[in-house]
Amino acid sequence: MMRTRPLKVALLGCGVVGSEVARIMTTHADDLAARIGAPVELAGVAVRRPDKVREGIPAELITTDATALVKRGDLDVVVEVIGGIEPARTLITTAFEHGASVVSANKALLAQDGAALHAAAEAHGRDLYYEAAVAGAIPLIRPLRESLAGDKVNRVLGIVNGTTNFILDKMDTTGAGYQEALDEATALGYAEADPTADVEGFDAAAKAAILAGIAFHTRVRLDDVYREGMTEVTTADFASAKEMGCTIKLLAICERAEDGASVTARVHPAMIPLSHPLASVRGAYNAVFVESDASGQLMFYGPGAGGAPTASAVLGDLVAVCRNRLAGATGPGESAYAALPVSPMGEVVTRYHISLDVADKPGVLAQVATVFAEHGVSIDTVRQQGKDGEASLVVVTHRASDAALGGTVEALRKLDTVRGVASIMRVEGE
Repeated sequence: MMRTRPLKVALLGCGVVGSEVARIMTTHADDLAARIGAPVELAGVAVRRPDKVREGIPAELITTDATALVKRGDLDVVVEVIGGIEPARTLITTAFEHGASVVSANKALLAQDGAALHAAAEAHGRDLYYEAAVAGAIPLIRPLRESLAGDKVNRVLGIVNGTTNFILDKMDTTGAGYQEALDEATALGYAEADPTADVEGFDAAAKAAILAGIAFHTRVRLDDVYREGMTEVTTADFASAKEMGCTIKLLAICERAEDGASVTARVHPAMIPLSHPLASVRGAYNAVFVESDASGQLMFYGPGAGGAPTASAVLGDLVAVCRNRLAGATGPGESAYAALPVSPMGEVVTRYHISLDVADKPGVLAQVATVFAEHGVSIDTVRQQGKDGEASLVVVTHRASDAALGGTVEALRKLDTVRGVASIMRVEGE
């Protein structure tokens, strides 16, 4: 039997995502009520610009005083889609203190202060849900937190930023340079006017921290994630990748060590074989591979950003939180019992593709091979091309630690026959 008294929902932020949340709450009100077991009512919307026209939202619901809104005391759920650290952090904790559960899409805040927010939610007996924080409409957090709760996740590998994937896809398929591809992404609305958070990997790193924490039952903060942007990727890198039967993607990689005693989380460009499913992820789409003991390989694919897709994830969380509210229960909270250490990047083991500019004369290859051997880095393949006294030497290694590779490159730079290191890129996905 459906309860007639509505559950009251406050919305913090009414931009691209927030306006879609409000629209869906209105247009799908009957369906949401049927799925929850009670109607939901939009009780207030906090915005920065109250004079902006917002279709479908009554003017009396608009306020610029977000603090007063979350302190009302009669709210069941607060939906936070304003982003950033403050005032979002204070508003969320205040909502818990005044009896509301929270649904958030704030990846930066969750990656930085997720443990404190979970603790605040638990202290007040409230829910904190954030499916929309990682991959837009793609169901990812709930499967990791609930569906795979009985399994052991060993690796999460994926494309979690649509802007960077669009840029790299354009460079791969059209031969465009980085700036040309970025300009197109900006014109189409995929990239912000300041794309730093995307192209330098900050956005993906925040998502990697969240995913690693859930997957490995360990607290992983943004500062624990190694981050490398993709602004230095060139058309020459794509040409080299194609010669290896690969393409280049900006990947978020979260791994459990082989001995199970530690974890790593990193974001960087990498070459992946064209045979790997992630290689075929085009445009602004996201895709994430999850590898676990019992389930094997699972792939989650779909639009990772945008107003409607992200709002879909928000509404999914809203339904779950409202159901919990009616049942007088809470859903899964933080699971950090494993408390595994996060290893530094120097201990990460992977393959590498190194392109060197060298003198075109006898003995160069032998010198280079000696340096690799002295640092314990095994060479898989070597390709050399030379003309007019100059040459390029491309070395692909077997698996080696990042620290060992770093020492190798430092030693290579000291060779008189090595003019420079043109590029270094990791090779993943095998």
